[in-house]
Amino acid sequence: MEAVATGLFVGVLFGFVLQRGRFCMNSAFRDAILLKDNILLKTVFVALLIELVGFSIMDMTGAIAINPKPFWWGANLLGSFVFGIGMVLAGGCASGITYRTGEGMVGAMTAVLGLATAGFFTAAGFLKPFKANLQAATTVPGADGSALTLHGILGMDYTTLALIIFVIAVIAWYIIAKQNKKECEADPGWGWLNTGILVGIIGILAFPLSAAAGRNYPLGITAGWINIVQTIFTGGTINWIGMLIIGIVIGGLIAAVISKEFKFRVPKPMVLVQTFVGGLLMGFGAVTSGGCNIGHLLSGIPQLSLGSILAGISIVLGAWAASYVMFVLPQKND
Repeated sequence: MEAVATGLFVGVLFGFVLQRGRFCMNSAFRDAILLKDNILLKTVFVALLIELVGFSIMDMTGAIAINPKPFWWGANLLGSFVFGIGMVLAGGCASGITYRTGEGMVGAMTAVLGLATAGFFTAAGFLKPFKANLQAATTVPGADGSALTLHGILGMDYTTLALIIFVIAVIAWYIIAKQNKKECEADPGWGWLNTGILVGIIGILAFPLSAAAGRNYPLGITAGWINIVQTIFTGGTINWIGMLIIGIVIGGLIAAVISKEFKFRVPKPMVLVQTFVGGLLMGFGAVTSGGCNIGHLLSGIPQLSLGSILAGISIVLGAWAASYVMFVLPQKND
């Protein structure tokens, strides 16, 4: 029970940082294409680099054993693309709608309701056969039958390749930043660098604590909401990832109250319908692909999972496609 309770602790930290840093991948991807603003996108990259180093050191020292997601190319492509579309309709990524629920945003609550509902029916309900068949039909394992990874394809040690990628990424980032010093001033929350570092540290902290509770994986969102639904309706028990979700909502609430940003905000009925539908697409997409934006981008890519890399690309493409249809095309037609 103590091991599971650490999920609550990590969740409160995560929710607090998410709220104060205004961390949301939907906003990051949307702003990059609509506003040409990469501030939030840089937050995501910083978190990934911090985790890349942290995971590699912990794996090298035996503190964790990396557990990359499988490569289900069809499920990764379809599920994540649908998830990206749903993310835009819902107005937030999986972590975004979760911490905003703690802020009192009713639109985020309806999105969470859709996410949890479709996630449950895809994981254990009438959509399960479709999901299972698609994953099985498009599985490409590694040479030893394990999950397909970048270091596995290259025949390298995970830690070695992870550190090499980190060094190359930092050097490339420095060169690009030096050549392009112009930067958008709109930097919400605590600042992109601080927020990225804190999110990365929390991801590192989550891995061994989650593994100690019997779940050998760092952060995630969708599985936690599914666990809560199962606990409520089928008499199960809250596990580590379920406690994480409860903690994120509490952490977001605490941060919003401290910053005097907590307020119940109810949008128009059609917006609630839109966010619910977006949540449905997110829940279906995340379970089909084997992870949401947190499970794949923030937790799977630092483990160099090819499935997570493909899923991450597909999430971004889905978000960009939906953003183009919803926001860019109407402006062109005016």
